Amino acid sequence: MKKRYSEEQIIKAIKQHEAGVKVDDICREYGISNGTFYNWRSKYAGLEVNEAKRLRELESENAKLKKLLADKLLEVEAMKDVLSKKW
Repeated sequence: MKKRYSEEQIIKAIKQHEAGVKVDDICREYGISNGTFYNWRSKYAGLEVNEAKRLRELESENAKLKKLLADKLLEVEAMKDVLSKKW
């Protein structure tokens, strides 16, 4: 089962590492692999909790906008196909 960790928990783990706790100890505490920790660190290093929440909001907004753009491009392509046919 894949566990989900909140931004608060992830940032807490990164701050523990910055304070000098070994990565293996943190991974054991949270039940994650070293790779997962380093992925977290690359994404959340230097962020505070409120900044991480804002990042998540921006990512979801970006995904929504990409979906809207894809829909519009598909609609335009369909219109071009309809208008290019000779009657």
